[in-house]
Amino acid sequence: MSKLPQNLSVSAHANNDLSTFQKLGLGIGFLGLFILTLAFFNVDFPNKTLWLSISIASIFAGIVIYARSTYLNKPPGISNNGIFHNSLTNRGTIAWIIGILLTAFYVVLYWFPAYLGYGENGDANTGIVALFDPLSYFLNGNAATQWFLYGTLYTVAILGLGYKFILKYRNNKYQLVRTISVIFFQLGFAFLIPEILTKLNPELPYFSKDIKNMWPLNYYFFEDWNLKGMLNGGNLGLFMLIFGIAMIFIISPILTYFYGKRWYCSWVCGCGGLAETAGDSFRHLSSSTETAWKIERWMIHLVLVFAFVMTIAVVFTFLSDNPDLSIITRSQFIYGIVIFLTVFTGALYIFKRKDMDEDAVYTMLTLVAIIIISLLINFFSNKQNILFLDSYSLRSWYGFAIGSMFSGVVGVGFYPILGNRVWCRFGCPMAAILGLQQRLFSKFRITTNGGQCISCGNCTTHCEMGIDVRSYAQKGENIVRSSCVGCGVCSAVCPRGVLKLENGKEEGRINSNEILLGNDINLLDLLNK
Repeated sequence: MSKLPQNLSVSAHANNDLSTFQKLGLGIGFLGLFILTLAFFNVDFPNKTLWLSISIASIFAGIVIYARSTYLNKPPGISNNGIFHNSLTNRGTIAWIIGILLTAFYVVLYWFPAYLGYGENGDANTGIVALFDPLSYFLNGNAATQWFLYGTLYTVAILGLGYKFILKYRNNKYQLVRTISVIFFQLGFAFLIPEILTKLNPELPYFSKDIKNMWPLNYYFFEDWNLKGMLNGGNLGLFMLIFGIAMIFIISPILTYFYGKRWYCSWVCGCGGLAETAGDSFRHLSSSTETAWKIERWMIHLVLVFAFVMTIAVVFTFLSDNPDLSIITRSQFIYGIVIFLTVFTGALYIFKRKDMDEDAVYTMLTLVAIIIISLLINFFSNKQNILFLDSYSLRSWYGFAIGSMFSGVVGVGFYPILGNRVWCRFGCPMAAILGLQQRLFSKFRITTNGGQCISCGNCTTHCEMGIDVRSYAQKGENIVRSSCVGCGVCSAVCPRGVLKLENGKEEGRINSNEILLGNDINLLDLLNK
């Protein structure tokens, strides 16, 4: 006969003791991490291939054993039992320790790779980087770098914790297919294929290795070294250049029109893949307050403007310094940018301003006007550096502040403190562009059936983007938000089937339904309208 718990209160939480297999899984997984730690402290393993294999295999096996024991012994369905009683998932001591360790790792990775054992200036690798040399030689024919180390660990995390995610959400077909998709793109397009291509084409100059990334997330796509690498990279380099430009101006807008930004942010993107798998345990930590929403809107669009201005300056400098490699002149480039910005912003203002927030409309028009005026003044004064700024300095500022500090140190290191989509919410310029398309030119929406909503709050709790989904559901209002990545977890956790991800006609998709719900609507403002 099983022993009854001492406290039978509905509001009480039982101690979540680990099972034997959970302890076994943790033990095996930490064994793999221990080997990596020893390598970090310069332990010279006699057979690096063997010890690296043992380490990665142990991490995988540990995750698999722990995940199967955790989720297969429970009925299918997503619950939030115990997440606010757990030190790891409620900003406790364990969460802060992991956050500090992750942050420290990213600081060392970006700015002090020698501490990881990376042999700079042609020196042989040591430490943890040297442990990955055999795998690097096997895949690309070269010694490992700190970025190969990071890419391998990144892929291992998505593969292992993706399996955990699949078991947790095994009752939902959409989540299964979506997770398999991000695993496939990370393993193939971001890791294996680029490394193998490097080995097969060692004579070609280096260019961007992540095939699925596009500008502006891949902010260095238009930098001189990358453009020269593609232009001098034979048929493969030319394909990468054409494919990259097509992704920006053709493929991405079409896919976003039909499916919303979820096609990339939840199905393809490596940043989103890590957030959904390794960061799933922290999704409820994303703030859903109105203040956080306002900060999000300002920050992510300022980052987009920063990326846009930096790219214009970099391309202008490339055209000025490499006229023999360019098919357009810098004069044609300036005129093209001015015409594009004028037509694009004018069309938005004329046809879509009702669907945009007032502050967004005036901010966009003001910034575009400043950029156009600066471009013209600078061009007619025949300056070498456009927008009165040195392009190389601007590029280094962006690379440090956004490409390194925000996306890496804060974006991943702060998972256990601020939630798993800090970068996607507040700093990703790709999310900003796709979000603008999703809001104004897309068939995607999350429909709601307000009559069935019981206000349990599961949807808002599980929304990693900090959207107050419940407030939309209570009003029976479609969820059409720029920040929504279409992960579908809000729909998966709804006990009443209130929420549904749909692609339909554009007409009527934004159906604001202002009704009195607590303090959400001011009665006098509503009557005055």
